[in-house]
Order: sequence, then C-alpha cells, then structure tokens
Amino acid sequence: MSSDMIAARPAPDQRHGIVGWLRANLFSGPINSIVTVVVLALLVRLLWPVLDWALIDADWVGSTRQACTGDGACWVFISVRLNQIVYGFYPEAMRWRVDIVFALFALLAIPRLPFKRIVGVFALIGFPVIAWVLLLGGVFGLTPVPTRQWGGLMLTLTIAAVGIVGSLPIGVLLALGRRSKMPLVKGASVVFIEFWRGVPLITVLFMASVMLPLFAPAGTEFDKLLRALIGIMLFWSAYMAEVVRSGLQAIPTGQGEAGAALGLSYWQRMGLIILPQALKLVIPGIVNTFIALFKDTSLVLIIGLFDLLAVIQSGLTDSAWLGFAIEGYVFAALVYWVFCFSMSRYSQYIERRLHTGH
Repeated sequence: MSSDMIAARPAPDQRHGIVGWLRANLFSGPINSIVTVVVLALLVRLLWPVLDWALIDADWVGSTRQACTGDGACWVFISVRLNQIVYGFYPEAMRWRVDIVFALFALLAIPRLPFKRIVGVFALIGFPVIAWVLLLGGVFGLTPVPTRQWGGLMLTLTIAAVGIVGSLPIGVLLALGRRSKMPLVKGASVVFIEFWRGVPLITVLFMASVMLPLFAPAGTEFDKLLRALIGIMLFWSAYMAEVVRSGLQAIPTGQGEAGAALGLSYWQRMGLIILPQALKLVIPGIVNTFIALFKDTSLVLIIGLFDLLAVIQSGLTDSAWLGFAIEGYVFAALVYWVFCFSMSRYSQYIERRLHTGH
C-alpha cells in the first residue's frame, strides 16, 4: 500500500449523541415517527403566531405609545416603566442601595462558593441585617426610606426571601413538636399547624393589616410590611412543618435508636442523624413550598403593598398606556417563571450534590 493513501474512516455511529437520542425516542418506528412529525407540525402552527407577535413584529425602541406602530407586542411600555417595575416608588437618588442588595443576593446564590461555613453564616445573619439597613436607612447617615415607598420586584424579592428564611426553621420546630411525646408541646404544634393551614393566605394578610391594629393598645403602630411578613412566615411555616414531618416519618426508627445507644441526646440525634436525612428526602417538597410562597407574594396588593404585579397593573391604568395589558402580564409571568424555574433547577443541583446512594 502506498504511503500516500489514507485509511478509510468508520461510518458515524448513530446510536449515540443527538442522532442516537432522536432515533431512540422520537423516530424509533413508523408510528412513533408519524406522531413526532404531527406533533412538531402542531407546535409550529401554534407557536409561530406567538413568536411573530412577541419578537418579530414587536416594537422595542421608543418612549411613547406612538412608537408602537407594528402589529406585534409593544415592549416599549415595559422599557419605559422598567425602573418603577424593579424599584417601585423607591427614591431614584437612593436606588444604588437596592442595587447593592441585589448584587449581594446574586453573589450568595452562586453555587460552590469558597469558605462555605463563612458564606453560610453571612447569608443567614449578615446579609439580612445589611439588606435591612440599606433598604430602610435611618442609620450610618443613610436617608430613611419608609416601607410604603417600597415596591416592584424589590418588594417581591424582600417578601419572598424573608418568608423563605423564616418559615423553614419555624416549620422544622413545628414538625418536631408535632412528633414530640410531650402532650402540651404536641397539642400546641397541632393546633398551630391546623389553624394556619385551615385559613387562606388572603385572610391572614387582611387580618394582619386591618384587624390586628384594632386589638393593639392605643398609640401602638406596626409597620404594614412587617405585619405582612409575620403573617406570611407563620402561614407558610405550617405548610413547611407538614413537609418536614413527612421526611421525619420516612426515616427508620432504628436510626434514632442507634444514636440513643451511642449516648447521644435528643437534639444531637436530631441535628446529626435524623434531620439531615429527612431534609434531604423532602428537598422537592420544600422547594415546591418556596415556589408557592414566591408566587403568593402577589396577594399583598389587597393590603396596599405594590409588588411586581401590582406595579405593572397600576401602570396599565395610565391613560397614556391603555390597551397594553397583555404585554404587562406576559412580562410579569416571564419574571415569575424565571425565578421559579431557577429555584427548581437549584434544588435539583442540591439533590445531586447530596445524593449518596452511589
């Protein structure tokens, strides 16, 4: 054989990669192939008008409704009101404080940060204090900004973050209390959980905002946002307690008995053996509760707090932008989906990290 000749390469293997996946899942046989083609055709038929309206024929640049001359969506409405959607009614000169809080929040959400223990302690203790000082002001020379000026995405994330951070530890304690052998502790936990799970959140917010001040001593004032945060934490802690309790019931009793045989106290057994396994088992349920909490932040509109959705709705009542409700609601839905999907993906990442079955 001549040295200039090149050996023939083998034919591409179509059992692996994208081609292999398509052949195995979508085109594995005549009927499956026909169904795949029909479904794809229907998707193109249904999605193309949506893409045409949202992207191709949409108007993106401008400052007034006169810039919306096409037949598609008018995203000019969103771009013009974007600052209000993000910051609400927060003073423009002090929005840098909100930006710092957003940056710290995004930094702490990055997985695999070094110095895990230091970062964890800062996330649970340091960050809430720094965020509250920056947003509220009144100390260290910062101009105070009352909570009635908070709104938009900033308020939505504040309510969701406080509700999530507060409801989880309270829910864990309630779950342990419901499984306690002490009748008083168990009875109090059962009453608390069943009471808060038996009333709708909208009623809790209404009671916290309207009825609670009527029972307070004369001259006592409670911040409206603080009342809403307390109500949301107590409400969702009851649901969180049932999620955690399901994980505790899934742990074999032999785990606790083995810890007791080693001389561990109740709290040592719970903190070192039972709870880590139980919480790992119910990560999907915990995150599902967090997602529901995040979406229910829109209910604070009934007590006069203007969150993301409420700010968009208020913008739709502006006579200069009447008729663009679809764009506003689509943008709100997209923002909610991005955060909820991110929480879902982050929970899957945590599950993979904590998976020890292999």
